[in-house]
Amino acid sequence: MDLCLVIKQRLQDLGLEQRDLAVAANVTESYISQLLTRKKMPPASDRTDIYDKMAKFLKLPAGKLAEMAGLQRKEELKRNLGEPPAPLLKEVRELILRKCAPDKEKQVRAIFEKQPFGELERLVAQKLLDVVKRVAKEELGSENWLQLVARLVGRSYEQMRVIVLEFLDTDVFSVSVEDCDSFLDPLIESWDMDLSTFAMEVVLNRRLAPGYPKKFEFVEKEADRPSEEPAFKRFLRDRFLSGDAIEEEIEFLKRLRFNGKRPTPLYYYRELQNLRDPLHFRSPLPQGPRIGMPSQSKSERSVAPMHKHMEAKGVEKQPQLDRLERVPRLPHTEG
Repeated sequence: MDLCLVIKQRLQDLGLEQRDLAVAANVTESYISQLLTRKKMPPASDRTDIYDKMAKFLKLPAGKLAEMAGLQRKEELKRNLGEPPAPLLKEVRELILRKCAPDKEKQVRAIFEKQPFGELERLVAQKLLDVVKRVAKEELGSENWLQLVARLVGRSYEQMRVIVLEFLDTDVFSVSVEDCDSFLDPLIESWDMDLSTFAMEVVLNRRLAPGYPKKFEFVEKEADRPSEEPAFKRFLRDRFLSGDAIEEEIEFLKRLRFNGKRPTPLYYYRELQNLRDPLHFRSPLPQGPRIGMPSQSKSERSVAPMHKHMEAKGVEKQPQLDRLERVPRLPHTEG
């Protein structure tokens, strides 16, 4: 069903007017009118309380209006995807540059003008927009905050609620002059960026958004390592199994990962023996004897690098059968 038609029909059934709905939702009558005539897209349900207020006033099931609004937004967004994005308005760009740190403003302006709405300009605009939208969303339910901002920009409380709802639906491709006047300008004190790392710091107006400056960094980090397998820990504790394993071998076994079935300590012992078996590794291609270096025999070249490394460490080689005899055996029971 259509959101606009449902609301209009419900108003008619209850004998109510659009201005009554506007009062109940704490918005302007003009906003309700534009919403019902599809001149404005319905706000996202997760960013506003307007649907809960309207549903309660219209005596509709909770969540019904929000669900219909979500479907209508999806259809509208599908139609808009084919349209090429428009660059930032001149006033929006000038505001962003005016808020930039003085020692970077000239350099940033040159980049903006050389690449209109390029990667840097989009990045800066998006981050500033994200920071201010986060504050607006957190304070949407605060009447005191809305009254304070309304006085700063010369609006009424109801007008300010409407402006916030529309601003929360704004993206970097549709920032308006009104968005700048109502939010970006009063909330943002300044911003700075390290152009070599793109680390960005945004300082907010402490009167409207108390707290520390917001910092954003783009740093490459290694993924968190998963915890060690319990069986691997038991393998290390059991000197009968881990024995004389060297650091490189332990690190190799530690990196093994499993999906589904979990290994046992004996599994790690067998992997250790496989790692040491020269038959499981291909010898590097011969590069020819080097000048001043004695040539190696065929049998010497066939030994796995890991095995030879162990010899260099002074670890005594033992026959494979000797190691297998040391593995604890399960007692045999008669069937």
